[in-house]
Amino acid sequence: MKPKLLLSIMMFMLLCVVQSCQHKPTCHEEMVAILKKFDQEASVMSNQWYPQAGLVYMDSLLNSPRSTPSGIRYCKYLKANILLQLGQEEQAIQLLEELASADVNHEFLPLWKDLALAYLRQGERSNCISNHAAESCILPVKGVGVHSDPEGSRKAIEIFTKLVALNPGDLESGWLLNLAYMTLGEYPQGVPRGYLIPNLQGDTTVKVKPFQDIAGELKLDVKNMAGGSIVEDFDNDGYLDIMTSGWGTTEGLHYFKNNGNGTFTDRSDKIGLEGITGGLNIVQADYNNDGFKDVLVLRGAWKMEYGKEPNSLLKNNGDGTFMDVTTQSGLLSFHPTQTATWNDFNNDGWLDLFIGNETPTNTLAEKHPCELFISNQDGTFREVAHEAHCDVTSFVKGVTSGDYDNDGWKDIFISTTSHERKLLRNTGQQGKEIAFMEVTLQAGLANEHGNSFPTWFWDYDNDGWLDIFACDYTFTKSLGYYEAAEKLNLEAGNPEKMLLYHNNHDGTFTNVAPDANLNTNVFAMGANFGDIDNDGFLDMYLGSGNPDYKSLVPNKMFKNLGGQKFADVTTSARVGHLQKGHGVSFGDLDNDGDQDIYIDLGGAYVGDAYQNSFFLNPGQNNNHWICLMLEGTQSNRAAIGSRIKITFRENGVSRSVYRDVNSGGSFGSSPLRREIGLGAAEKIDEIEIRWHGSGDVQRFKDVQVNQFLKIKEGSNTPEPLNLKPLIWTLPDKLCLPVGNS
Repeated sequence: MKPKLLLSIMMFMLLCVVQSCQHKPTCHEEMVAILKKFDQEASVMSNQWYPQAGLVYMDSLLNSPRSTPSGIRYCKYLKANILLQLGQEEQAIQLLEELASADVNHEFLPLWKDLALAYLRQGERSNCISNHAAESCILPVKGVGVHSDPEGSRKAIEIFTKLVALNPGDLESGWLLNLAYMTLGEYPQGVPRGYLIPNLQGDTTVKVKPFQDIAGELKLDVKNMAGGSIVEDFDNDGYLDIMTSGWGTTEGLHYFKNNGNGTFTDRSDKIGLEGITGGLNIVQADYNNDGFKDVLVLRGAWKMEYGKEPNSLLKNNGDGTFMDVTTQSGLLSFHPTQTATWNDFNNDGWLDLFIGNETPTNTLAEKHPCELFISNQDGTFREVAHEAHCDVTSFVKGVTSGDYDNDGWKDIFISTTSHERKLLRNTGQQGKEIAFMEVTLQAGLANEHGNSFPTWFWDYDNDGWLDIFACDYTFTKSLGYYEAAEKLNLEAGNPEKMLLYHNNHDGTFTNVAPDANLNTNVFAMGANFGDIDNDGFLDMYLGSGNPDYKSLVPNKMFKNLGGQKFADVTTSARVGHLQKGHGVSFGDLDNDGDQDIYIDLGGAYVGDAYQNSFFLNPGQNNNHWICLMLEGTQSNRAAIGSRIKITFRENGVSRSVYRDVNSGGSFGSSPLRREIGLGAAEKIDEIEIRWHGSGDVQRFKDVQVNQFLKIKEGSNTPEPLNLKPLIWTLPDKLCLPVGNS
């Protein structure tokens, strides 16, 4: 049966499911059935993300009596690559070695590159995955991260050396050669002269205290493919929990409850979500204003015609369980996506939802316009993107919302891999619905035409006006090639790096990334921002990579230097993980006053699954902080979109810090409570809250620092919360002191 016919039958079945589901209290079983059906129908040879089907097809060709000797060789080569995607390096190496033995003159260079890569990944599996340690795969590789079993890297070095000798311009092989030496503790001294790529250790001009990955010790090191992450207090006990997803159609959600005593409990199989699988990204919000944070699961990204999977809205029942309410809420649709933003776009006190969908640039491809779901104020939504003039059709990879012109209406910025970015200005109520106007050109944002991926609104310089960050995602070679070219000061032909659009306070923006020292390669996917040193200026952590196994490049951290420039502090912070970086969440998980980082790691294939990391912040200094939990009454209860201004004196000089309530970047979600650094301030002169939706403004004067406060809209008395700092339960050698509490 042809895929299109199967899809038509499936869509008919889904319509039946929807109709029957409307008469039931939940649609959990129906959603499970839908997801299983998609998994079955997507498992075909033509789907590049299902190598299992490709393996069966290659075996059928190899066993065909009509196969020619050259055809057999080529099928074996393709099969070896599929085995790599499946994480079966030993079998892949056997096939590649067999083929290489007949290519003594190295005429088929891709074969030799893949063999070297297979050995490198064999070493990675036997050391970094099977014998995982806190420093595994962190650049520069050192300490317990150095491979105790050297065989894989040693054989990779042998082949990569030959490849570079044959072609000195092969920067990709040169990059991997240098990394292989580093995994053995032999970089730079062991790298042959002429093959050394200098400064893989990174820039250490500006230093921070090293973070420590303690995910393994706390049993938070979920091993999955690419996925999302949320750090949030889901049970309202004051301690931040963790939820993760994996994009594999059979990968379930993981939920870790923070016990408030230095441990987590894995409750993944107890939250009522059996069979609710997949999801490249997840983002939280209180969509029904009941006081508990719910979860939106986003599915189908990158999968093209196989990506028309439904998203899931998971209602938090308030008792430690969730249930799928996608159909009842009116959110059931079938478009490939991984990005969405919650906000109150019509200022009615209820959260709405904008979803950025992926339409391929191929003019013949099926269209998947962006969606805007407006709350009906009863837990259901209506889709109005066309009426609201925001049904953008593009290959959307990141969306973010914020009030860039300070007119009281939340606007939308869209990042795509269709060589465009779009700014949609919210013009307010136009008849029944709100309306948006595209102002990209007028705002000065149409100058750069490269692809981009993660994005967010933030006030990086604390001037009271939201700026925009977006990260380039344009490349034609593996990312190792670009990293090597950058280290060697060679022109790599990459059009852009990062984009930092400074708000000019007049409706226009200027890209100041070069002046802000954001001019290095990052190729970010998952990314987010936070304040790692409590100086009041927002820093960022970018998860790099792409599906190519040769794109073995580090994730990167940038420290904000007073709102003027950024410094790469990846090396000193010890967060330069080489594995594919996806959902990133900043959050003070131990309530000690400084923000830690949780990141979902792993690639697009089963063989590229990897353990997630929890980077513990050791406490960078003696700076002070405040943590605010806002609760709306006239505004949406989670206070998403509300704006905070904190004014204080630091070293005799008055300054202000601005924060919006949101989950941060477009790939990975931080808690909605605001964890705000205050520098050296001894007290807060004033906290100002502009409640989004109602427009009310409240001010609180002479507030003490280093405390947790709950502020309810309309109440003139903030409520101090007695939350204790946690000491993580770790092996004796890893016991860590409480930070700057």
